[in-house]
Amino acid sequence: MRSLEFEALLDISARVGADPLLVQGAGGNTSIKEVGTLWIKASGLWLAHARKRDVMVPVALDPLLEALERNDPATEKAQHFVISEMNPSGLRPSIETTVHALMPQKVVIHVHCVETIATAVQTNGAAITAERLAGIPHVFVPYARPGLPLAKAIAERLQENTSVLILGNHGLAVAAETVADAAMLLTDVSRRLTAQRRQAPATDLAALSRLAVDSAYCLPDDVRLHAVATDLESCRIAAGGSLYPDHVIFLGKGSVIAAPGETAVSIETARTEPSESLPPLLLFPGKGVLVEKTISAGALAMARCLADVTARIPATARLRYLSDAENAELLGWDAEKYRQQLNRAGQALQ
Repeated sequence: MRSLEFEALLDISARVGADPLLVQGAGGNTSIKEVGTLWIKASGLWLAHARKRDVMVPVALDPLLEALERNDPATEKAQHFVISEMNPSGLRPSIETTVHALMPQKVVIHVHCVETIATAVQTNGAAITAERLAGIPHVFVPYARPGLPLAKAIAERLQENTSVLILGNHGLAVAAETVADAAMLLTDVSRRLTAQRRQAPATDLAALSRLAVDSAYCLPDDVRLHAVATDLESCRIAAGGSLYPDHVIFLGKGSVIAAPGETAVSIETARTEPSESLPPLLLFPGKGVLVEKTISAGALAMARCLADVTARIPATARLRYLSDAENAELLGWDAEKYRQQLNRAGQALQ
């Protein structure tokens, strides 16, 4: 029988997961520690569905922490610590299970808050958060690949009273002893990090329709996606490369920016390999975006995230983009390949 706190966690998970300014697609995760078990959201599933299906996986907490203490490579695959008899669905725990395990508080909420990301990708992100989160026990953790590298980076910086983690080029984690306190902390931190959003010029729908003729691309249903291209500052920022892991996983490395005179068809035919997959998103500066006709729900959510994040980054900001090696590391990582597989199969939508 589930505890009242467990039920409250499912409620906040569904609420947070339904807010695209906090969570996009299968991103983000929540957890609760009860009687030696860490219950955490499954990899590849959506927090928004927490009240529609079973999304939580039981992990043996002490064995996982002991393995982390001795730098056991097994912690890279948290599924090795799943309590199988309590996991009949065979789900894998989140790739960020180690982050939740390291934080001593009972409840942890990890989100890809667009306000946080817009701050955490800036080279002076630590200084910005130190000013805006004054009075809140927090640490800024420079970018490390999710999984064991991120866990190690957190362990090196975690203090006894730390309740907030700002993860460079990644997102936000808050922790508390109750779901209610964690939810209030999440609201407070998100509010403090809120940045002014640039208003994007109007979309040129007629031009985009012409640019999509005879191609594998179409106009997106969500008109908010266009802002990343119609706002030239946002488009310039997107052109610089990948800013956070889920962009790489669901949209690919960087962004495809159309050059003057290019159409969707010309971009398709310019692919170096016939077997090369089509980019899910095309940006036409000053006009808007086109999406691949079979784009997944996860990729659409990340396209919206790209527009939301870039609009909140000051034009004068100095940014830290993910390196080629960091992009390749994410795309070649088994845990992320698993999420990509679920995304392609549509299992995350069930």
